[in-house]
Amino acid sequence: MVEVTFKLPDSLANTFGETPEARGRRLMEDAAVEEYRNGQVSQRQVGEMLGLDYWQTEQFLRIRNISMGYLLGDLEADVSTLEEILASK
Repeated sequence: MVEVTFKLPDSLANTFGETPEARGRRLMEDAAVEEYRNGQVSQRQVGEMLGLDYWQTEQFLRIRNISMGYLLGDLEADVSTLEEILASK
């Protein structure tokens, strides 16, 4: 895992958290959200970045009011796959 260090002015540090750990977590969460919004990382990668399972990641994104990116085309593909599976039984 790669470690990244940020230098924040003392006057802004508490904006991101009261402890170095809280600040690091906040900045990592913000980066994950921004990259997810930009389509640079997947939901799975957000979870991996933050140490969350699938459901925790889904909840994290929902709390942050982030669209899950599940489009009509995704639903149609899932329905098609399900129909193929059911037809083969």
